[in-house]
Amino acid sequence: MTTIDSALESVMELDFKSREILLEILQKRQVEARRNKMAKTASQTLKEYQAGKLQPLTADEVVKKLNSL
Repeated sequence: MTTIDSALESVMELDFKSREILLEILQKRQVEARRNKMAKTASQTLKEYQAGKLQPLTADEVVKKLNSL
């Protein structure tokens, strides 16, 4: 298994431009992964709502629940 330190050492062996390109690729992949996670969560939540497992809440109820976290 690659450690963060060994990965960083390898990356730092690249030239400046290559590191910039790698950084851009990583950022785009992170954004895409975050989008996919959000889409999956939204899809699952919609299925649960349609199955009657979730009930709609008013804005005040949502704020109250969020404040209790």
